[in-house]
Amino acid sequence: QVQLVESGGGLVQAGGSLRLSCAASGSIYKINDMAWYRQAPGKQRELVARATRDGNTDYADSVKGRFTIARDNAKNTVDLQMNSLKPEDTAVYYCFLQHLITDYWGQGTQVTVSS
Repeated sequence: QVQLVESGGGLVQAGGSLRLSCAASGSIYKINDMAWYRQAPGKQRELVARATRDGNTDYADSVKGRFTIARDNAKNTVDLQMNSLKPEDTAVYYCFLQHLITDYWGQGTQVTVSS
């Protein structure tokens, strides 16, 4: 079993920055993809950024150039640096990872961007 603990998030003004962190613990053998998703009220959960085990990354078009995902395989962590935040970035952000063939999700952390 793998547990995910998220930290970061909160309230920030438009144009500001936040950093989300996620640490995995438990019986870890091989983590494949690590990612951040978000879900705004009334909307479906969407992929924000993903980092593969070998270091490849991809981003939602809406966050390219503003967000950066950083993964540390040795520490089993994944961070999301969010810059130039916009009100439309307001959502609950979820950490995700795939361990062997099982998907795991964090509990979610609220990010609110005021205009």
